[in-house]
Amino acid sequence: MDNLGLIFLSEVVGTALLTLLGCGVVANVVLGKNKGFGGGFLMINFGWGLAVFAGVTAAYYSGAHLNPAVTLGLVASGADLSVTEVFVYLGAELLGAFIGAVLCWVAYKQHFDAEEDPASKLGVFSTGPAIRSYGWNFITEVIGTFVLVFVVIGFGRVGDADLSTPAGLAALGALPVALLVVGIGASLGGPTGYAINPARDLGPRIAHAILPIRGKGTSDWAYSWVPIAGPIVGGVLAGLASIPLLPLL
Repeated sequence: MDNLGLIFLSEVVGTALLTLLGCGVVANVVLGKNKGFGGGFLMINFGWGLAVFAGVTAAYYSGAHLNPAVTLGLVASGADLSVTEVFVYLGAELLGAFIGAVLCWVAYKQHFDAEEDPASKLGVFSTGPAIRSYGWNFITEVIGTFVLVFVVIGFGRVGDADLSTPAGLAALGALPVALLVVGIGASLGGPTGYAINPARDLGPRIAHAILPIRGKGTSDWAYSWVPIAGPIVGGVLAGLASIPLLPLL
């Protein structure tokens, strides 16, 4: 196995970039007095896709998991990762997401201060449902994450038959996985805001809870389990389904 310290650093940097740019496009669209204010959901979709592109490129050394659902999905598919390695990935992903969210707040500090709506401020950091129904919201996150992880496993192996590329989003390639995330957001993102990544939601939600954001309101911890449990279940199901459905593995 490669150096665990470098894998940790790679995942922290990649996930921080992903979260900084992803939360950043949401801030640009939803916080008042921004040049991108009112840019719409499709702008957010493309912004998150390009955020993933940057994260994957920066974290190629570690395979660019950037997402606990990807890590656990790969384990479920039979990837050779020890328990220690799994925890290194998970810890790095959560830390990176937290750092990226803090940097986003720094970049948009004046706009957070000027924004009066607490929900808009929370929406920069974490996802929330359009219609709150925990069971259906959970199912939506399972489906969206299943698509992400299943395609990553399948297409990544097809494009790298000798398995020379580290397993993860990097195996799919930065541009294809960016377009995949745009597609998931445009097609399945409406009901929940498509977390499809527990670290991407939990790390920024923790940042929202502890940062001195003026008039921020609640961090909505009652909903927080949905973007954690849903993507984990979806990722593991995708990994298991890849065994019979993707024989090229």
